[in-house]
Amino acid sequence: MQRVGRVTGTEWMDGIRLAQKHWAAAPPRRRARLMGQLRRRIASGARELAEAVPTHLPGALHRTVADTLVAEVLPLAEACRFLEKEAAWILRRKVLGAEGRPLWLGGVAAEVERAPWGVVLVLAAANYPLLLAGVQTLQALAAGNAVLWKPAPGTETVAFALRMLLIESGLAPELLTVLDSSVETGMDAIAAGVDYAVLTGSAETGRAVLHQLAETLTPAAMELSGCDAVFVLPGADFSRALAALAFGLRFNGSFTCMAPRRVFLVGLTEGQAAEFETNLAAALMDLEPVPVTAKSFAQLKELIAGARGQGADLLLNGARGGLTAQTAAQARATLICRATPALKAMQADVFAPILSLMRAANVLEALAANSACPYALTAAIFGPEREARKLASQLRVGNVTINDIIAPTADPRTPFGGRGRSGFGVTRGAEGLLAMTTPRTLHVQRSSSKRAYAPTGEAHIGLFAGLAEVLHGGTLRARLDGLKRLIRAVKHLR
Repeated sequence: MQRVGRVTGTEWMDGIRLAQKHWAAAPPRRRARLMGQLRRRIASGARELAEAVPTHLPGALHRTVADTLVAEVLPLAEACRFLEKEAAWILRRKVLGAEGRPLWLGGVAAEVERAPWGVVLVLAAANYPLLLAGVQTLQALAAGNAVLWKPAPGTETVAFALRMLLIESGLAPELLTVLDSSVETGMDAIAAGVDYAVLTGSAETGRAVLHQLAETLTPAAMELSGCDAVFVLPGADFSRALAALAFGLRFNGSFTCMAPRRVFLVGLTEGQAAEFETNLAAALMDLEPVPVTAKSFAQLKELIAGARGQGADLLLNGARGGLTAQTAAQARATLICRATPALKAMQADVFAPILSLMRAANVLEALAANSACPYALTAAIFGPEREARKLASQLRVGNVTINDIIAPTADPRTPFGGRGRSGFGVTRGAEGLLAMTTPRTLHVQRSSSKRAYAPTGEAHIGLFAGLAEVLHGGTLRARLDGLKRLIRAVKHLR
């Protein structure tokens, strides 16, 4: 298996770049067929692939094999199908016709093609080690790139498993290299000269990676932290919203960047809000404790203390237990009610099952409170679709789900990305595939005239000014005046 530990210099990249050039020259349809081969191999070995996902990490400790199949393996197979069917069309060369072409470029034909960046570095996260990095890798390969995959510590096995399936499907081994999982190895790869980077991680990690990428002006997509909001509107199906919130805190041990952390009860009566809070507490009380890191447990305790200090109601305290080991703890659901936008819990990125609820008199108050949080990854809205759509159009986030949570974002046809401290750029969907390329424009001059190369003088002022009025004048009178000026100028130039 091809694997690189700590590396220095750029010599080790030569073989990768040579293989990438041959791969980029292959027709997009050939690269797309590879995704079909992979999809069938994933299907025949779905359970084995799911079992390759480590179970010793937070989140995964709370997962079943069935969870991994539905959360990672099946969505990855769907991503293969999407690329198999759509990649060639998305990446096709676009020939621009005469419509909209500037008048003075009448002899010029234009085309736009998508060129792969070259070598793409995928810096993977631990919470969904197969799906997130896997889709990013497949999109990079479908676009014609070679990939360096730096897995998160402890997730190397699943990276190698997918690499082996790709090689069995016909991929040249040099096109996908699984790196050592250390932070230093990722830094070495950037220093060696990658052409594009994709990071899934925390905002803190994003800043560090961007600092190094800035030295070489290397472009990147940053899929970063979340502190995601849920809005419950009048007319919402409360039972569905309650079930979704409980699912969001339970799923993957709450080790999900899209997990709900803030809930806004918008325009509900006092009785409705109180009933919702009581029922939510009952639903969350039944959740089993989940493993969290010692760092997350300490952060959880700090957020609870801050909420108490600022007068919020603590309905559930999930940090009553203690550390079970030096590096892990068990946390139950924490529910903070009567929250305010100033609470640290309303602005924190934390991988622990915690929810903060705020009552908002109306949508404007909810939007103002939501904007106090620097993270803007996803949001969910529960309520009548018409009102939910109106609210969605005012949210500064990358993704909005209406009457659902988390699951719809696994649709391979849709792009995924955040704003603010949640990063920038997208992965997945047509937009994510195109992001793995850079546009290259071809202009072909088919006219034999050399008039455009002649120097201009005073006599040309009327010509060009008249042409501007003819083409862009706001009224018929203005365009006619421009035509007269144009005709006079042409006579003087003869």
